[in-house]
Amino acid sequence: MKALFLICLFVMTTSVFAQETEGNISWTADNGNGTYTNPLFYDEFSDPDIIRVGDDFYLAGTTMHATPGLVILHSKDLVNWKFMSYCFDRFNMGDEFKLENGKEAYGQGIWAPCIRYHDGKFYVFSNINGHGLQVFIAENPAGPWKHINIGGRIYDLSVLFDDDGKIYAVYKYNEVHLIEMKPDLTGFVEGSERVIIPAGNAMGEGHHFYKINGKYFIISANYAPVGRMQCARADRPEGPYETVTISAKETMGTRRVHSVNNVGLGSPVPEDGFDFKVSGDDGNYFSAVPLHQGGIVDLPNGEWWGISMTDFRAVGRTVCLSPVTWADGWPYFGLPGNLGRTPRTWFKPNVESVSLPHAPYVRSDNFDNDKLLPIWQWNHEPVDKKWALKNGKLRLQTMPARSFLWAKNTLTQRCIGPVSTATVELDASSLRDGDVAGLGLLNMPYAWLGVVCTGKAKDLVMKVQQGNKTISLQRQMEVNDPAYKGTVYLRIAVDLDADLAQFYYSLTGSEYEKAGEKVLLPYQLKTFQGSRYSLFAYNEKEREGGYACFDNFVVDEPMSDRTSNLPIGKVISLCNLSNGTYAWANPHGMLHSAGKGSREYQNGGCFFKVHDRGKGRIALEAMNGTGFLTVVGAGLSADVRMMEKESDASLFLWQDMLRGQCMLLSLSTNRYIGIDPVTGEPYGADWTGCRPDRKDGTVFKWTVIDSDGSVKKTEKSATY
Repeated sequence: MKALFLICLFVMTTSVFAQETEGNISWTADNGNGTYTNPLFYDEFSDPDIIRVGDDFYLAGTTMHATPGLVILHSKDLVNWKFMSYCFDRFNMGDEFKLENGKEAYGQGIWAPCIRYHDGKFYVFSNINGHGLQVFIAENPAGPWKHINIGGRIYDLSVLFDDDGKIYAVYKYNEVHLIEMKPDLTGFVEGSERVIIPAGNAMGEGHHFYKINGKYFIISANYAPVGRMQCARADRPEGPYETVTISAKETMGTRRVHSVNNVGLGSPVPEDGFDFKVSGDDGNYFSAVPLHQGGIVDLPNGEWWGISMTDFRAVGRTVCLSPVTWADGWPYFGLPGNLGRTPRTWFKPNVESVSLPHAPYVRSDNFDNDKLLPIWQWNHEPVDKKWALKNGKLRLQTMPARSFLWAKNTLTQRCIGPVSTATVELDASSLRDGDVAGLGLLNMPYAWLGVVCTGKAKDLVMKVQQGNKTISLQRQMEVNDPAYKGTVYLRIAVDLDADLAQFYYSLTGSEYEKAGEKVLLPYQLKTFQGSRYSLFAYNEKEREGGYACFDNFVVDEPMSDRTSNLPIGKVISLCNLSNGTYAWANPHGMLHSAGKGSREYQNGGCFFKVHDRGKGRIALEAMNGTGFLTVVGAGLSADVRMMEKESDASLFLWQDMLRGQCMLLSLSTNRYIGIDPVTGEPYGADWTGCRPDRKDGTVFKWTVIDSDGSVKKTEKSATY
């Protein structure tokens, strides 16, 4: 498996100082061997909608209250994406979008877009809460975009340009409505609204409306009682419709753990001292984690693929790519023999264009260019006269704010997982009395590390909203530490799979000290976003102050290079996470289990050589001479046999679950190798997928074994 190379197609060479040519510096789903591994992005991308125009794919996503807004990505292969444009730069719709006069738009703004292409033009339809339906139109998806405010309460919609020239929109939750739009998109045809799917038919929201081979399909997301994808089908746009579930239970082995229960959409911004109620471990309860909102798209060769989102812990919501199997006229997410479940790793779509692995964005920025990289978004609308890119630095002038969440001109980008660090240099020499500036995590609860100016003294302070903690780290740095020259180096390390962050600081830029304890990053529905890195400066004494200068913002992703996660040519053991037993090539000719330390474990029956069979496919050969793991029959318990001669039924697709964990997808059954941890049965190849806790018998911890039988190496992990 060859090393991956990051080819960033968004060329901005003068400001990209961290872009090396070797190794991944940012997550890409492309494994470089003809396969991809979900999620497509390890940062937030919610409410995806997708179209194909010729050989090009376009993806639109929600941006809520952040600006610029409504992001459009472009791809040639559905796996590697690049930034294309934002549909607008500012809302220009009121105080709530500017954090003025006590108003805010957290979690509001613009969401659930619908992207369409018709008669040579691109259209993006999306609702702005309180301001109605908006449409953005462009001849080139790179922009510029023309804006029309249609108004009305048409939300979570999808639009269909029908063959007869009519334009339809479907919307609403549970009770699905259809309305016809005027040809010039200035409004709706009077009297055209009707209910096409009555309540009680399991339909949800975030609809995606298609006409395929003469039939009308509506795909929708439902969160009640748990996340899943529904599909409705009819011969006419007005129905009648029949409905089925097309995707369910697929969490990619991700649990819903830490969530804020008393801060939600429409609730007031929690002020300092607020008592956050954060849930603990929800075990295997799905909630909205399973794949839900998203759509489908076809390839020129007739293949169909699905794009949908999943709730992904501290990341927020992100996107997965699913093969689509048509069965009985329904577009099921999943594979033949395993409908409704999506592989974590699968073969890339069969397209003519060859795309080398690359990430959608460049994340590190030294601010040397005359504009910000597209990864950056402002928290609400900025005050343009109060920030600048000057002398190779980002300058933020302080303005009055009672706390971090009310600070204007906070510049953000999404935290990237699985683990990452963000480091920035802060020149605090021009801060004045009452000024606060630093590096933060925008969330509710928030946390930040920065410099607080009181009179002429500058203190290094950490603020954690959960528990209302203020921690003084360096008091009067100018007086007490000769290493301080006006610049302090701030760092955040996040583990988004654990919902944790650790802050660090340095006065020299070489050796870093921990700041405080680890900070919890729960998900909440007030911002309706995951955690964000944030550069901020404000004045807490209700006055105009000085300014802060930021330089060399560097994002490092130590787990983004996954080339060692498939141990080709290695001898490994496979420990089942459900009960700690090891997969064992039983001399009776089947794959069974052996407890660690048992007589069976001490021989080569628990060691398997990983043979490369191309495009991510592997064969596993038992080192006790019993042969190759091979699936026979329907893959029931005891149907995972040891065969002397390898065959097509011996092929598995390695599922990279990160941190030295994997699943084995049989390419004979399109299901997974697994055991029931309580029955003592031998392995079968009939498991549809794993539970959120990964302890149902389908997930292994793999370990490389040396020639003498000792542990040699496990997958590289990352800690802070």
